[in-house]
Amino acid sequence: MILAYLTLLGANVVYATSYVATRVTLGSVPPATLALARLVIGSLVLAPLARPRASDPTLSRADRRAIARMGILGFAAAYVFAHWGIARSTATNAALLIVVEPVSLMLLSPLYLGERLSRREAMGAALAVAGSALVVLNGIPGVTGTLVSHWQGDLLLVLAGLAYASYSLLGRRVLERHGPLRVTARSLVWGAAGILPVAGVEWASGARAAWTATAVAGTLYLAVVITALGYVAWNWALARVPAPRAAIFLNVQPIVGTLLGAALLGEPLTPFTILGGALIVAGLAVAFGPRAR
Repeated sequence: MILAYLTLLGANVVYATSYVATRVTLGSVPPATLALARLVIGSLVLAPLARPRASDPTLSRADRRAIARMGILGFAAAYVFAHWGIARSTATNAALLIVVEPVSLMLLSPLYLGERLSRREAMGAALAVAGSALVVLNGIPGVTGTLVSHWQGDLLLVLAGLAYASYSLLGRRVLERHGPLRVTARSLVWGAAGILPVAGVEWASGARAAWTATAVAGTLYLAVVITALGYVAWNWALARVPAPRAAIFLNVQPIVGTLLGAALLGEPLTPFTILGGALIVAGLAVAFGPRAR
């Protein structure tokens, strides 16, 4: 169990580095092209690990449709929104707004999965949503000044969080019947297919990748470490730790991501960013923290 906890901690520290890595790589690689490269390389890395065994159940037509939607929404849409958002916002805000994914799951699971929120979870969601609003608006609506210049990027990051959440909502039932590596490998392929037209339009518009050493290193890091191996590590630990307890470790991402954005990219930490981050962490701690026995 201790090894599983250490794996969860390490995985989220690694995930937190993706925001800075994405921000740097986007300086040379257009958003949709980077998304396509991550999905193609990630699927190639996972393919040998996801080979079906004779004992594996056959995927039904409904399962195949669900996996296709998981890939198109949860990977293609999520990645392109995230990349566009980071390009127009900051790595710091991207790290903080990762909270949209778990909060979306908390708010939408009663509708799609029939799972009701407890009072404690509802309180945590409210705190986290308030924190997200402070981050996006960099102030209090109607009280402080106008929207910051990168509010459009922040809204794209919110959409990315919703798209990431759709992956779990769509895949919950499928993953009860089929192995996660198999489902993920297939959804990565669908994600690559879904993002291909967007990358094509991007290419036709004249956007070209400059494959410098930094761009290649950043793309490989995001594809292999974050998209492929990072998921394997998370999934291994998740099989050994209850999901609500594992979700506590998501708190590591906003904290580490914000510090990395400030330290490595010189991104500012405004009082509202700090306050919003504190509310986000507090909200997740309240929602997912250990419950009284």
